[in-house]
Amino acid sequence: MRIVVIGAGAVGRSVARELLAKGHRVALVDRDADEARRAKVPEAEWFRGDAAELHVLADARLETAEVMVAATGDDKVNLVVSLLARTEFGVPRTVARVNHPANEWMYDSTWGVDVAVSTPRIMTALVEEAVSVGRAVPLFSFAGSSTRMLEITLPDASPMVGRTVGSVPWPSRCVLVGIIRDGQPQAPTRHDVLEADDELLFLATVDDTTRLERLLVPEEVEASTDALPVLRRSEIEEPPEPVA
Repeated sequence: MRIVVIGAGAVGRSVARELLAKGHRVALVDRDADEARRAKVPEAEWFRGDAAELHVLADARLETAEVMVAATGDDKVNLVVSLLARTEFGVPRTVARVNHPANEWMYDSTWGVDVAVSTPRIMTALVEEAVSVGRAVPLFSFAGSSTRMLEITLPDASPMVGRTVGSVPWPSRCVLVGIIRDGQPQAPTRHDVLEADDELLFLATVDDTTRLERLLVPEEVEASTDALPVLRRSEIEEPPEPVA
């Protein structure tokens, strides 16, 4: 698979190395693609120039790429390049880095983005997943869709503890895709019995997230967990500067 990575900073180079190690062909595009940077990933093709300009992307033969990764530290560049990759070069799959969470709402099909990757958002989700019981923790959002992957750790007082997966009245647009029990993953079947402290992984729409929490967590548990010192996004993220 040929993959074009836009931005050869620390993130772009790291992505390129991982992809090369997996046997993919990788091209790196960067305005500062000097000899020092090229030497850090010598196995990749290198193209020098501003990726927001069509002729630079044409030189990199972007139309031959199966995936384009916009990994620069500038949200404006990542959005413009994603749009050009989709509309001008017909790239089948685009992945774009989100630098400021306040700009995340723009990373959708309107700008040609298939998958948006927000490092602050991922780190926040990991923190919340580690300390939250009985709360739906969003792990991943799908661009252009209201569906997301989320995790809920089942509390001891949940009315669903002891019930089989098949007997639970799940919300209509919610799918249980995995259970992590005692640190081990398992694929759920309708005959599996839910246990306290099970980590449940779901694909669900945003609208069904609240319904899912109400189903799995009684109100008294919600009230008690609200009193716990759980870190909030506002406490671990600096106020971002959105795209002008």
